[in-house]
Amino acid sequence: MNPQRAMKCVVLLAGLLLTAGCGGGQSSAPPPTTPDPVLRLSPVVSGLNAPVDLQVPDDQSGRMFVVEEAGTIRVVQNGALLTTAFLDIQSKVNYSGEMGLLGLAFHPNYAGNGKFYLNYNRLAGGQAQTVIVEYQVSPGNANLANPASERVLLTVDQPYTNHKGGQLAFGPDGYLYIGLGDGGSGGDPLGNGQSLQTWLGKMLRIDVDHTSPGLQYAIPADNPYAGGGGLPEIWAYGLRNPWRFSFERGGTRLFCADVGQDKYEEIDLVVKGGNFGWNTMEGSHCYSPASGCSSSGLILPIQEYDHSEGNAVIGGYVYKGSAIASLRNAYLFTDFSSGKIWSLKEGPGTWTRALVLSTGRNLSSFGQDAAGELYVVDYAGSILKLTAQ
Repeated sequence: MNPQRAMKCVVLLAGLLLTAGCGGGQSSAPPPTTPDPVLRLSPVVSGLNAPVDLQVPDDQSGRMFVVEEAGTIRVVQNGALLTTAFLDIQSKVNYSGEMGLLGLAFHPNYAGNGKFYLNYNRLAGGQAQTVIVEYQVSPGNANLANPASERVLLTVDQPYTNHKGGQLAFGPDGYLYIGLGDGGSGGDPLGNGQSLQTWLGKMLRIDVDHTSPGLQYAIPADNPYAGGGGLPEIWAYGLRNPWRFSFERGGTRLFCADVGQDKYEEIDLVVKGGNFGWNTMEGSHCYSPASGCSSSGLILPIQEYDHSEGNAVIGGYVYKGSAIASLRNAYLFTDFSSGKIWSLKEGPGTWTRALVLSTGRNLSSFGQDAAGELYVVDYAGSILKLTAQ
């Protein structure tokens, strides 16, 4: 958080400071339409400690894995939360402010190779860092990881304590996508969002199945800067704090919720080489300068809302389940501070937002099971399933 912004409102996400301002103002997006058929939240498990991510491996086991921010991963099996953690790396994790264990992704061939990937923050000689690491499951117990199997893929020095991003996801191309925030303070004072010489404020894309000289991974040949002009890992840039993003199941579209600064929250469709504007723009509005900026060459969000409706957007998934037919192919997302869940449906040349549920909860993430049904992660310590009334 920028200490000079004395009037800034701070939104606490899991002890994470998502330094989103309280400024109101008129929304440039149309107001939500008539609500979709009302949903409800059906409890799955409780008793978690600061959960921030929920992932389901493609291994036919039906298990769900919950990331607890302090540095543990818990297993939900047959509707019950197992007592023993899948992995406990609290001794490695710097759990403070917006820092902690923030993201988990299972290898597409997890059933065969037992590999999974984490995004967490640590201190190294007093320097705050984001590390992307690989682990493997224990050979004799599918509900226990091998804590000695850690392989560090990349390390990113962090200049401030906020805006870390945190999501990891494998794309349909088999590559690992990594969302990193601008590194923090307020307003991106280091200009990281628009710089192609830093990983901060970016979506990265790497090949974890191969290595390049001097690297623990390989650079996909079709990355936009694989041949120069920017760091070769960069897939897209101009992001502020891409806390949660996801690929549309059965497709290639990458939906990203980018947490805003003073006034606007946004949903982006991330594409190769795209510049999403931060910190020239906040959403579809000028930020620096406050007026008269140029949006030439920038990709504007497919949806935004102002801080009269919430202060920290939390990305979800395109619904591919069968239990709620009216929401099929709609993108669902929420806001941490307001607890409202919206659908976003595509029409000719536009996206229409509708309120589907007001939860009154601080939701930190979504999850998606093998059948395409959706779950929400309540930071207070529970997992709930979205079902129809």
